[in-house]
Amino acid sequence: MKNYKDILAENRAFAESTFEKLNKKTLQMAIRSREKIVDGVEANGLHHEVEPTYWTSGFFGSMCYMLYAYTKNEEYLKTGRAQERLLDAAFMREDELHHDVGFQWHILSGASYTLTGDRDSRRRAFYAATMLFSRFVIDGKYIIAWPGQKEKNWTIIDSMMNVPLLYRASELQNDDRFARVAMAHADTLIRTHLREDGSVAHIVEHDRETGDAICSYAGQGCAVGSSWSRGQAWGLYGFILSYIHTKEQRYLDTARRIADYFLSSVEKDGYLPRVDFRSPADEPVYYDSTAGACAACGLIELAKALPENEGGFYLDGAVKILRAMEEKFVDYNTENDHLLGYGTVRYPIKGVYTPEEAKVHISIIYGDFFFTEAILKLLEAPFLPW
Repeated sequence: MKNYKDILAENRAFAESTFEKLNKKTLQMAIRSREKIVDGVEANGLHHEVEPTYWTSGFFGSMCYMLYAYTKNEEYLKTGRAQERLLDAAFMREDELHHDVGFQWHILSGASYTLTGDRDSRRRAFYAATMLFSRFVIDGKYIIAWPGQKEKNWTIIDSMMNVPLLYRASELQNDDRFARVAMAHADTLIRTHLREDGSVAHIVEHDRETGDAICSYAGQGCAVGSSWSRGQAWGLYGFILSYIHTKEQRYLDTARRIADYFLSSVEKDGYLPRVDFRSPADEPVYYDSTAGACAACGLIELAKALPENEGGFYLDGAVKILRAMEEKFVDYNTENDHLLGYGTVRYPIKGVYTPEEAKVHISIIYGDFFFTEAILKLLEAPFLPW
């Protein structure tokens, strides 16, 4: 296996050509959808609008900030700022918000403050951090995912992508309380979500006093005990981000275990990730490109954190995923908002979800975000919105 630098150099031309086409398209999207909070695309190929409280509401603006950081094109900056203003309405509906405030404000307002020093952005990010901080169960040492009575002791692996908001709050305030909560939550999830083979559970219900796992749920996978691929990606990228913020070895080790599992699971399908790595063999193959894009970001950061001769393995895996998806799933037509296709929200269990609830092979905004982020990483862009 070649080392990290050699693999990066060999794939520079791929990253540059991909970014050239991607940038041409995303610039049109940034202008066209500037005043909309978006999630996926409509049947007409243009962005689908959602409420500012929706958990994906920060991705489009953050993608624009990432692109601004690299290109210095003011159109991206204008859209990022417009998205922040649109999200302000969500703060007045705090009962509709939950642990995904990191997805909403950390990568959006946090990124804005890092790039521009805007004090309003800083306030937005810190206010969101206090909301996430307040969801921490002191005895059990975990952050509640959702506000419902039924779900009051549930955690989901997605939360590992939200806790960087807390690390950042500690940095901004010079106060380690926020980071301590993030680490306590991460340590609980290692104990309760990580399986022996390196896979992770999506949803776990906890004992409120001890934090121990009472049971797990299928979540967006195909069954209890299954392996929802985007959940594996959330865990992989989330734990390497915790390592980046804390330098604690256990988070690096955890990310590596999940990465090994993810790569062994995706290799047999030509590096195109299925929705669930343990889906029934007699059912159609359902892909989820968003899992591949997010995992690629995590694999690249993992590769950078390891010695070059070890990191090359994970960078090579990331590139194989990105190349496979770029060939099969990407649309560069500037007339529509459909960039990365074949995203799937959840495994479409027959008789459980309606076709509207379980759309498969669609364009989803966080797929575009992570694909863009991964390509920028291959170009060695220094800005990390997390």
